[in-house]
Amino acid sequence: MAVDYSIVIPAYNEEAFLPATLTAVSLAMAAMPAVHGEVIVVDNNSTDRTAEVARSHGARVVFEPVNQISRARNAGAAVAAGRYLLFVDADTVVGADLLGAALAALDSGKVCGGGARVGTTEQADPGARFFLWLWNALSPRLGYAAGAFVYCRREAWEQVGGFSQDLYASEEITFSRLLRRWGRERGMSFRVLPQCIDTSMRKTRWYGPWRLAGKMLPLLFMPWRVRSRQHCGTWYDRPATRAPTPDATADGAQQGRQR
Repeated sequence: MAVDYSIVIPAYNEEAFLPATLTAVSLAMAAMPAVHGEVIVVDNNSTDRTAEVARSHGARVVFEPVNQISRARNAGAAVAAGRYLLFVDADTVVGADLLGAALAALDSGKVCGGGARVGTTEQADPGARFFLWLWNALSPRLGYAAGAFVYCRREAWEQVGGFSQDLYASEEITFSRLLRRWGRERGMSFRVLPQCIDTSMRKTRWYGPWRLAGKMLPLLFMPWRVRSRQHCGTWYDRPATRAPTPDATADGAQQGRQR
């Protein structure tokens, strides 16, 4: 059976969050019986049970030894069989409404790719809620996809060179720019969909929203820093004392979500 679309999930030490993410993906895919999809989890050199958890949920597992988000996404896309690619973070829930909207947009022939609004069902303080509101207000106007959910045509990913492996953060912003340009040259638009992903707020729990902003703001004024993993620890660190536990994740899943 031909594969219509591939869902690529980069995962570094994500055994706690993957079950809810993969369960939601399976339910969303089951709601679209007319098309056939596959799920690829890229084990990005994890030291926990990430690969085992992924296989137990029926996902195909690919190993990427270099711990870098862009490499993990590209490694999954490189082996994907689908003509459409959807990149989903390991702590993010995607519903059938969003999956269906993304596939319909690509099927129309008028959309080269895009993203989605970002939401969460977790408790979040006003600072975190403000940043979500700000991103959702700006991203459709600016034409940027949040890294937690990016969708595109496979040939677009191939022809723009995939996600830049020179970058350790903000690679989805660069990819969005290249994707927009690719689409514009072919009469296609870049569309941030109105449907929401449900993503975790773990980084704001780890650092607090204002400290997190303080870690990220320097990258706006010194963008060259995203080329160094040393300056992008916010995206890669898993503080042992702050890491989510499987029990905590299960509690969150019962409330309807997860990243």
